[in-house]
Amino acid sequence: MRLLNFSTLYPSSVAPGHGVFVEQRLRHLAATGQAELRVVAPVPWFPFGHPLFGQYARYARVPHQEQRHGLQVSHPRYLTIPRIGMSAAPLLLAAAARPALGRLRKQGYDFDLIDAHYFYPDGVAAVLLGQWFNRPVVITARGTDINFIPQYRLPRHLIRWAAARAAGIITVCQALKDTLVELAVPAAKITVLRNGVDTRLFHPVDREAVRARLGLAGTVLLSVGYLIERKGHDIIIRALPELPQARLLIAGEGPEERALRALAQSLGVEGRVTFLGAIPQDELKNYYSAADILVLASSREGWANVLLEAMACGTPVVATNVWGAPEIVQTPAAGILMEARTPPALVRAVQGLLAHYPDRQATRRYAEQFSWDDTTEGQLALFRDILARKEQR
Repeated sequence: MRLLNFSTLYPSSVAPGHGVFVEQRLRHLAATGQAELRVVAPVPWFPFGHPLFGQYARYARVPHQEQRHGLQVSHPRYLTIPRIGMSAAPLLLAAAARPALGRLRKQGYDFDLIDAHYFYPDGVAAVLLGQWFNRPVVITARGTDINFIPQYRLPRHLIRWAAARAAGIITVCQALKDTLVELAVPAAKITVLRNGVDTRLFHPVDREAVRARLGLAGTVLLSVGYLIERKGHDIIIRALPELPQARLLIAGEGPEERALRALAQSLGVEGRVTFLGAIPQDELKNYYSAADILVLASSREGWANVLLEAMACGTPVVATNVWGAPEIVQTPAAGILMEARTPPALVRAVQGLLAHYPDRQATRRYAEQFSWDDTTEGQLALFRDILARKEQR
């Protein structure tokens, strides 16, 4: 089968860590040899690539065409309009991508199905493209697209519109499926296919050696994620005064960095907080292995890949009890869920986990259950069924 993957959540040579979980799922699908893939990953249009313009300059530097891990990736540009951007985004996204899809067909890649990731605006745009090109569309819901965006009236309406016209829907956890059902999407139309973890990339390394190389000693907490409010890095920093033996490493970059640094200074813990910046995927395993606990204090997540990545390196986790987290943290070997999303609750969870610390090999074995194999087979079965039904019609 010939598949067209469509998503703004896709890595590029300029932003290799962006949406890496989408790329990982595609790479495992391609490895089966049962599907041919092309990727259309639009990026916002911006005319200047000078670093002075920050994040927008990075968009300008993304190549229009590139190869990543053997997959051909196109990056058409789409307009983002201030103030009305959320409402207009699906149409602008679809209009910008339409020529790219047309070119692929002229070049001989007459795709059978559009595989879209992230429901809004990507999934809505994909359904428009599916109607224009007369191709079935499968949309994967991943988190904020369902647990936050539907609070806005027009996006909620368009999500329902797209769901009704999609040939299939995938969610990365049961909690997201339940929420879609609450939005009046038929449960029978939704397939839960959780993300896996690449246990070859994320694996335990020599813990003492890597701690020595990184200059780490004592109890080390690690927080990984974009530096924005909903990731809850501030909650971990606020907990540090009650965890005097611990130091915190924060891997990620984002707009909240200055505020987080100021918070650490105001609490007198700046000497125990290290901002690592963005860490490449192949280097993250060293920090996971060096840490005693991976802490995720997010207010919402679909399927938090960092939890499984840490476990695959033998490191247990403390996480907020939201969305997909309870589906990941199910045994003492995995870690502990916080009873509330507050600094005191985080302190109790960290202290409880340290007091009953699991065997790191058991944590690794637990993560090994979450391979990509079941997800890949589930996708292939769904796509085959949809194309068979289309052929019958």
